[in-house]
Amino acid sequence: MASIKTPKVIIIFLLLKGCEPFVTEFDESSEPVLYTSSNVNKVNEPYSGGNVKVLTWNIRFGVGRFPFFGDSCGDEVITRSDNVVLTMEAIADTINQIGADIVLLQEVDVGSKRTGYWNQVQYLLDNTYLNYGLYASMWKADFIPTDGIGRINTGNAILSRHELTDAERIQLRLRTDQSDLVQYFYLRRNILKAKIPYFSQGGADFYALNIHATAFATDDTKEQHIGKYIEVLSSIDNQGDIFVTGGDLNAVPPGALTDYCLSDFCDGEDYHTDGADPYHKEGSYFDNFPGEPNILLPLYNQFSPAIDTAEYNRDIHFTHAPSTSASDDAGVTKHDRKLDYLFTNRYWEKNLSQTHQGAWRLSDHMPVSGLYKPLDN
Repeated sequence: MASIKTPKVIIIFLLLKGCEPFVTEFDESSEPVLYTSSNVNKVNEPYSGGNVKVLTWNIRFGVGRFPFFGDSCGDEVITRSDNVVLTMEAIADTINQIGADIVLLQEVDVGSKRTGYWNQVQYLLDNTYLNYGLYASMWKADFIPTDGIGRINTGNAILSRHELTDAERIQLRLRTDQSDLVQYFYLRRNILKAKIPYFSQGGADFYALNIHATAFATDDTKEQHIGKYIEVLSSIDNQGDIFVTGGDLNAVPPGALTDYCLSDFCDGEDYHTDGADPYHKEGSYFDNFPGEPNILLPLYNQFSPAIDTAEYNRDIHFTHAPSTSASDDAGVTKHDRKLDYLFTNRYWEKNLSQTHQGAWRLSDHMPVSGLYKPLDN
């Protein structure tokens, strides 16, 4: 997501609005929104301790390869309604084909101008087998007076076959490398947490958690986000409870390349050339971020990844494919890095986790699925 610009119109708008807030700032009491499919198919039989399929996917607010101004060389804001319709239909079809019991989504729009004011959470519940949904906004404003964004509401969602309870929106720290004005209009990221009583067993509660960490912060915000994430997961684990979790961590795994400036290169840019200032492109050089490139090591050391350490740096598990690297001359997609993850404090079925790179036309992030199992046998 690109930085929010601050033209004079913002100052004028603030003066007109006076003291009335028009950007939701959220606080510790902010609660997620619960959704139910219009076609609920209740499951009555008790859980018998079998495997649970989990999926994480940053769906890029249902615009597919639309050149949005905040992403890799894009310069547009409002997409065509038919593009949203076709993309959301394909996303629903993909979820139906994968057939996960728990779906963790990032960048889901609920009533945003840029996507025709769709409620994408409700649409996916009504057009998949999933019954229950939970939504926590990370960017909600009646009006963003820059770049034609207007009304915005986008965030994280958890969709499930089974009922979600004990919902919690855990606020993540704001960036400190922005002016107060830019920070006021900027994203307020979160961890979305819910209990799924159906999968609780043997006295242990079962939780699903979804995160979308910061991307471009030049201070220690990403490090703080990952640290808070580990703190929340450790608390569940220390209580003897179970979790499955995932999301877009905007960080590469240990041992990965850290310089993606040329992969993200746009026409007219001069990164990596003599005299270039800055030499590296914002968000493309991971050595620039505090804690990188080993910021995810604690997660791998403490918990079980769906894509294990022997596999995560193979190109078949890269989850990111920006528009600048969508395909080569032969039509082969160029996925360039891994940013999306699944973890649990129990186990995954070996060799059954998958990065669904065939979905590259639907987002700049690929879905990742894994099969959670309660016991290591």
